[in-house]
Amino acid sequence: MSQHILIVEDEVDLANLIEITLINAGFEVSKANDGKTGLSLALSGSFDLMMLDIMLPEVDGLEICRQVRLNDPSTPIMMLTARDTETDRIMGLNMGADDYLTKPFSIRELEARVRALFRRSQLSVDSKPPSQDLVFGELCIEPERHKVSFQNSPIDLTSTEFDLIHFLARNPGQVFSRSQLLDSVWGYNHLGYEHTVNSHINRLRAKLEACDTLPKVVHTIWGVGYKFEYL
Repeated sequence: MSQHILIVEDEVDLANLIEITLINAGFEVSKANDGKTGLSLALSGSFDLMMLDIMLPEVDGLEICRQVRLNDPSTPIMMLTARDTETDRIMGLNMGADDYLTKPFSIRELEARVRALFRRSQLSVDSKPPSQDLVFGELCIEPERHKVSFQNSPIDLTSTEFDLIHFLARNPGQVFSRSQLLDSVWGYNHLGYEHTVNSHINRLRAKLEACDTLPKVVHTIWGVGYKFEYL
């Protein structure tokens, strides 16, 4: 059964081009050219990946992403945006998107990034288990259940946030650059997309730090990268 992708893009020619490219690559595609229709599809359908333009009539892509993430932390979401500013990219990632592409982009890169998201998603499903549970004090990371908890209370993470903390925690004390994390967690490394890592680290930290008594575990090594250490 082919993987089903939702495209929500108001530039009709671009939406059609993306649709044709993905169908030729073996995917099933549904699309909408406005945010209201896109939101309805996103909330009512069962999709393996969603591609959302940020600037949409009626309901923008950020709001669609936010509403999807209220009940669905795991479906991969890629934001498409003509805006080339760090703030707009961070807003999408902070809403729970897994990745983004800034227009104009090449169709070859688009297909590569879609396949990278599916590889990550499939690895999470197929691993039985990918590794043993990781326990640091009262913090528990359970790869088989894709679950993180502290003092037996679950911490609600997106699939990307889970993959990020799991990767870091498997290598405690080791410092990884943003480029290395893009390769290891996202499955690609394209110049200019390091801010993807920053945004997910910040979002992950905010969720962890909401647990008042949980020690800081994700540390920044300025000028180098990030590491996991339970102190």
